[in-house]
Amino acid sequence: MTQQIKIFKFIAFAFILLSLIGFFDAAYLAIEHFRGAPVTCSVFEGCEKVTTSSYAAVGPIPVALLGAMYYIIIFFLAVVSLETGSWRIIYAVSWFTIIGFLASLWFMYLQLFVIKAICPYCVASAITSTLLFIAGIYVIIQNKNLNAPPKLKTTADNQNAK
Repeated sequence: MTQQIKIFKFIAFAFILLSLIGFFDAAYLAIEHFRGAPVTCSVFEGCEKVTTSSYAAVGPIPVALLGAMYYIIIFFLAVVSLETGSWRIIYAVSWFTIIGFLASLWFMYLQLFVIKAICPYCVASAITSTLLFIAGIYVIIQNKNLNAPPKLKTTADNQNAK
């Protein structure tokens, strides 16, 4: 297996791991929103203020649910990329991470300067989406340096799977 393939498999696994972390974080907040339960923080004060603010939902849809959907889409596409050996899927997912990063910047701005409270769960999501974005930028830059996109699965991998 070439070094290039190892790196791209590592990136795909990183997408999977980070998207799972983000999904569980966002899903917890979405579930608590629908339960009507206040989200409390053990270390910081502000979770309830942030998660019940007017910025916590877009109409009837909690922002955390949109985040959970974002993370689960990345998860499934990264898994499909590994299963099919398609570099193009990872490349497309990399562009998708820009949306999550920009949303995280916006929500961090709202927490710090508008709501004036910090929710550690939201910060964890911002960190997760930023790490996904960094991995995505790496893939985008590497793709520009490639003559041909690598196949994540080699012919030997496909034969071993049979």
